Amino acid sequence: MGVYTTINDSSVYFQTKIYTGTGNTSTSYTNDGNANLQPDLLWNKNRSTSTNHILVDSILGVTKNLRPDVTDGLGTNSNFTKSFDTDGFAMGDSARVGTNGDLYCAWQWKINGGTTSSVGVGSITTTVQVNTTAGISIARYQGNGVNGATIGHGLGKIPKVVIVKGEEGSESWQIFHGARNNPEQKFLELDANSTGGTNANRWSNTAPTNSIINLGNGNSVNYSGRMFRAYSFAEIQGYSHFGKYNGNGSNSVGPFIYTGFKPAWVMIKRVDSNGNWYIYDTERNGSSGSNTNQAHRILYANDTSGEVNNSDRGIDMVSNGFKVRNTLGDVNDSSGSYITFAFATHPFVSSAGVPTVAR
Repeated sequence: MGVYTTINDSSVYFQTKIYTGTGNTSTSYTNDGNANLQPDLLWNKNRSTSTNHILVDSILGVTKNLRPDVTDGLGTNSNFTKSFDTDGFAMGDSARVGTNGDLYCAWQWKINGGTTSSVGVGSITTTVQVNTTAGISIARYQGNGVNGATIGHGLGKIPKVVIVKGEEGSESWQIFHGARNNPEQKFLELDANSTGGTNANRWSNTAPTNSIINLGNGNSVNYSGRMFRAYSFAEIQGYSHFGKYNGNGSNSVGPFIYTGFKPAWVMIKRVDSNGNWYIYDTERNGSSGSNTNQAHRILYANDTSGEVNNSDRGIDMVSNGFKVRNTLGDVNDSSGSYITFAFATHPFVSSAGVPTVAR
């Protein structure tokens, strides 16, 4: 039998850390999983109140941030993230990251310790930080406004998801999701609850390859002279999965989405109608009664709202995927179509062929 996965311990590459703010100018938070995870991509949200999401990465450093819920370009603030540490991170005392007594969560991905390389395989040279084992890269590039321009992503395999955001100007976050029908023709916007659209000026009607991402001439992905980030994710068996499902409107026999692992983090977006970007994770699971698998504490990627805690909006995280346990239109309308993003807490079957205990 072939090796099922190359990643037995997902916490080496992805972790969720929940913490309580202290109000101090700098507070360190240590990860609970693999202690060697020094984050290179850190997505933070105040759970207690309405504030922006904060996204920082190790290419430009902790003082530079983007906000997934708005169209704003790159911001500078030395009072958000203070440091990427060998076993976690440190936060300041801003309401977005560290108000005394407020609850927070931080989603962390390990890439390459901030080490980058220049990739010239596309028509636009990119500065790339990449982790081929975990299937994630960040590419930074300057747009040229040319339809059909290409950028290298460095993964060595075809990305299933690409997220592009301009560092300058006020353009929406653009998402390519490879599980959709004719995905090269379509886009979604992370900062909006809309269905996105179909337009060649995003991906030039051409899907990514194992080396390049194709760009149109739209201002949101390729404005001439402006800097952009492209976050690319390839599926890694037993660690990441980017799929789709159709809703059935039932909370008792809702759709089951097979991922091949017990999810640690799931994001869901309806694509045939307006709907928020729902984020669940096992650290904020909000287990209800005897159902210890249920996750029903929700944050919305496109919205500044604090956490919603409602068992009627839950999903069950199980050993090989997740099952929808609600009838919300945003997640399980009987005629709805949805896309998913998921990262593992551990694989369904290890590289040694050992299955995860079922839950």
